[in-house]
Order: sequence, then structure tokens, then C-alpha cells
Amino acid sequence: MWESVLVLQVPSPSHTASVKFKFQIPKPRNCTTIRAWMNKYSSIRCAGKVNRWSLNGMNALVTGGTRGIGHAIVEELCGLGATVHTCARNEDELGTCLRSWKDEGFTVSGSLCDVSSQVDRQKLMEVVSSTFNGKLDILINNAGTNIRKAMVDFTAEDFSSLMATNFESVFHLCQLAYPLLKAPGAGSVVFTSSVSGFVSLKSMSLQGATKAHCPPYPTSLIRKKRNGSHGKNMLMTSEVQTRREMSSLDCCHSVMVSCFVSHFSPAVAVTVTMNYKLNCQVMVLNNKDYLQEVYDRTPLGRLGEPSEVSSLVGFLCMPASSYITGQIICVDGGMSVNGFYPHHD
Repeated sequence: MWESVLVLQVPSPSHTASVKFKFQIPKPRNCTTIRAWMNKYSSIRCAGKVNRWSLNGMNALVTGGTRGIGHAIVEELCGLGATVHTCARNEDELGTCLRSWKDEGFTVSGSLCDVSSQVDRQKLMEVVSSTFNGKLDILINNAGTNIRKAMVDFTAEDFSSLMATNFESVFHLCQLAYPLLKAPGAGSVVFTSSVSGFVSLKSMSLQGATKAHCPPYPTSLIRKKRNGSHGKNMLMTSEVQTRREMSSLDCCHSVMVSCFVSHFSPAVAVTVTMNYKLNCQVMVLNNKDYLQEVYDRTPLGRLGEPSEVSSLVGFLCMPASSYITGQIICVDGGMSVNGFYPHHD
């Protein structure tokens, strides 16, 4: 339903005059929607200059974008002006998200894909290539999975599932996306992985093995593709509560995310985000003592928000961050640098 017009008064590049523009926009439902529309038309002020703080005109692929941090990243990129394609395994959930994003004024398309399937990955990239006319500015490998078991209880099927989803899919999607990322001349790649690849976590032995590839993989890409402006960065976060899960389970999924940024090839920035979900029903919902241990281990004394991760991902995809490369950035409330502080002296 189209509402009344929005009138913007924009100063000219020389700041000697100003011009008024009128736009028809859908009725805004929240601040994110307003920000998306403001970003859409902010290029007027730039008058040909690159807007360093915007993703206007950029295309992005976010895998697993219907839940948690992936969902927050989709909305973050859209709010900054990007056009996004996402994928998920659940058709109903994907459809619900697409309708909601449309109502918010975001430009998001989507398709079904199980990233553990080689055939599905190839079909996904064919859809993305067709949707974005053979060009891709941002790739975010966000989809991942976990199976919490003691090491001796894992089956061969468990092993294959985790490796295909968390490791093989990341490598293969980068291969498939590379020609698309080269086409526009500059781009960003984000991998979602887990801090379980760095530290020992209970019942996370196999998942940690599938995630431990992230640090050497992007750094190897940096060395092989050092000439150019592609970037790869790694964000590390600790406990992050996802409101989508909270609303459905009346609790929070704890998520640890790490992201690593470095240069990929002539003009493609790659950002690696590492994601780790705890079993909320066992670890959080039914165990307040465990949650208190998380608070005690985190200097800020709380869980993080998905938006506190997605905001950094958005920044690392912007032209403003083009010289940030090969860095590990922690978004964890200080958890990774916390020492040992017992409750009693």
C-alpha cells in the first residue's frame, strides 16, 4: 500500500545549493526500513562519488539467511542499500521471510538450497548468476550445522553431514562464486564458522574440526591472490542471542561468531565470520547456572545481539573498510581476552 511521499532536501556536491526530491515509499514499519530507503537515495548527494558508507548498487548472496545471525545479516545489508539473494532448506520459512522483507521495503530474493549438496550448490550459483546478471559483490557463507555428542557416539553419517555442510560447502561455493566476484571488480566474502575451531568446547569435538579450517583458508587465499582489492576478515564473537529462536522457544540460542578479513583476488574482499550455536534447550533454557557461567566469563556480563555482529559484517563489506585485511576481529563482549577471575579471593 503506497503512502504519502517522502520529501528529501539534499545539498549539492558543492554545497552551494540544495534540491528537493519526492519519493513514494511504503509505510515504514521500523527504523531499519527507513534506513534502507534513505540509503537507496543517498547516492544523489554523492553526485558520482563513491559513497564509502553505503552498499548501494551492490548484490549479495547470504546462505542460511532465514534464521539467527544470517537473518540479521540479510536485513543489515538491505538496510545499507544492497540487493540480497538468500537460501534455506525450509520452503515455508523462506517464504515467510521473503514476504516480511518485501513488506519492509527490502529487495530480497530467495531459493531452496541444502548447502551440503553439491548439486544444490551448483543450482544456487546458477540462480544467483541469472538474478544478478553474472556479477556478485558480496558472498556470505553463513549456513552451518552442529551435532552435540560425545566423540565416541558420532556415526559415519554424522561425520559426513558436518563435513559437507561446514567445510565442503564453504570451499565449493567460493569456487563457484569466484567468476561472479571478479566480474564487478571488487567484492566481499564472508564465512560463518565457529570459535570451536580455536578452543576446546564440550561435546563439540567434530564440529570444531570442521570449523578449524577457517583461519588458514582465507590467509592462504591472501597469499595466492595478493594483487588486488579483495578482502577477507574474521570476526570472533561469543554468546549472541537470536530473537527468532527466543520467540519460538522462549529462550536464546547462544552463538559464537568469528570473522576474518583479507584480500582475495584483484578487487574482492573476503570476510570470514565464524558462528557457533549452543543447544539452547539443554544449555540455556533448562540450565540457568550454565547461563550464569556464560555471563561470568564475559566481561560485559550479557549475551550479544545478532545486530551487534551483522553491523560489523556490513561495515567490512563497505568501501570504507577497503584497507582492512587479514585481521581477526572479536565481537564477544571481551570473552576471548578475559583472564581467570574466581568468585572468591
